[in-house]
Amino acid sequence: MSERSDGGGRNPGQAGGQVTGQNPGRPGARRGGRDRGQVRLFDPTAPGRGGPTPQAVADAFDQARLTQARRLAGLTKKDLAERIGVTPAAVGQYETGATHPRPDLVPRLAETLGVPMAFFLPGRPHAKLDGSMAHFRSLRSTRVHQRVKAVAFVEQVWELTHALERRVRLPHVDLPGFSGGEVHSGVELPRDPAAAARELRRHWGLGTGPISHLVRHMEAHGIVVVLPPPDEDATTVDAFSTSQLPRPIVVLTANRFDDIHRYRFTAAHELGHLVLHGETAAGDVQQEREADTFAAEFLTPRDSILPDLPRRLDLRRLAELKHVWGVSVDSLLYRCREVGLLSDSAAGRAYQRLAALRDQPGFANEPITGYPGEHPVLLSHAFDLAASETALTLPALAAQLAWTLPRVRQLLGLPDHRPELRIVP
Repeated sequence: MSERSDGGGRNPGQAGGQVTGQNPGRPGARRGGRDRGQVRLFDPTAPGRGGPTPQAVADAFDQARLTQARRLAGLTKKDLAERIGVTPAAVGQYETGATHPRPDLVPRLAETLGVPMAFFLPGRPHAKLDGSMAHFRSLRSTRVHQRVKAVAFVEQVWELTHALERRVRLPHVDLPGFSGGEVHSGVELPRDPAAAARELRRHWGLGTGPISHLVRHMEAHGIVVVLPPPDEDATTVDAFSTSQLPRPIVVLTANRFDDIHRYRFTAAHELGHLVLHGETAAGDVQQEREADTFAAEFLTPRDSILPDLPRRLDLRRLAELKHVWGVSVDSLLYRCREVGLLSDSAAGRAYQRLAALRDQPGFANEPITGYPGEHPVLLSHAFDLAASETALTLPALAAQLAWTLPRVRQLLGLPDHRPELRIVP
C-alpha cells in the first residue's frame, strides 16, 4: 500500500428501509421491484416561496421529521420536552401525529434541534431506515441511543445523495446481490465468506495482489462511503452499514486507534456485510465472524499472501508486509495462525511481544489523514460537478434539503473557509 507520500441475492419485496417524498428513485433507474415513492405535494423550496411561518409549519407538520431531528440531536423525548417546556407525552403525540405542536413551539423546536423551521415540512424525500437492518461493527459496545442517532445520520446521508443524483449521474451500484433502486449486476456470490471475497475481487477486476485505495474502489462501484467529521457523534460508533436504501451506505470512523490499517479492514468488513447479509437482521455474532473472514480474504487472499508470510515468527517481516498489503500486523499474525504457520501458543506469545512494540516505528498506529486515497470523495466530487455543470450552490442545496449550511458542509466533507475571529485578552 504505497499511499503515504501523496497522500446471495436480495428479495426485492423485503425492505428494512422506506423512502417517502418526491421522486425518491433515480430517473431512469430500475427500481428492483420496490415501490418506495409516496408523493407529497407541498414543496418548501419552490421558487418564489418565502420562509415558512410558524403557523404554516404547524399546520403541515411532518412528525417523522421531528423524530429524525431529535435523534440527530441525541435527545430523548424527555430531554426535548424539558427544553421546549412541554411534557414528554406531548412530544410523543407530536411524533405519532396525534397532535401538532402549537405555532409558538415551532421556532423553539427548530432552535433546540439545530434545524431550520422548514425542516419540519413534508414534501422532501425521506429515507426511514429500520435500525435492525444496519450492521454495526461493535454492536455489543454500542448503546441503543448511539445506534438510533447513527441510523438517523445514515438517513441524512441518503437524502444528500439523492439530492445530488438529481443533477449528477453517480456510478451505478455494481454490488452482487444488491437490487435496491439500481440495475442489478446479475452476479451471484457464493455464501461462503472467503469464496465470496475471491469472487467479488474477480468481478471488480482487482486481481489477486494488494488493494490500494479500497474506499475508492467501493465508491467507484456505487457504494456511498462517509467519514463523519470528528465532532459528529456518529464517530462514537466504530462503523456501520446498510443495504436497505436505494444505495448501499457505509459509515466509517477514525475509530479510537486512528489507524489506517484497522480502518481498511473495517471497510472490507462492512463490504462483507453488504454482500453476505443484505436481507438478514443484524446482531448475529456469526455474521460478524463471517464479515471478518470476508475482509481477511478480500484484503489478503490466502493463496497470494501465503508465499509472503515468514515460515517462523518474524515481527519485523510482518511490519514490512503491513505496508505492502495494507493490513495490520495483528491481522497478519492471525493469518499466520490461520494457515498453520504459527501454533495457538506461539501466536499468543507473538501478540504479547507485539503489545510491547506498539509505539515503535513500523508498529505504531498510522493516522488515516496520511492516506487521502482512503478518504471518501464521492459526494464532494458530485457536488463539485453539479456546481460546475448546473450552477448548484451550497445555499441552494441547503434550501432544498431544509438543512443548515454548516450541516451540508459537514456531510460533504467541505472545509469552512470563513476567517476565524480570535480575541486576545
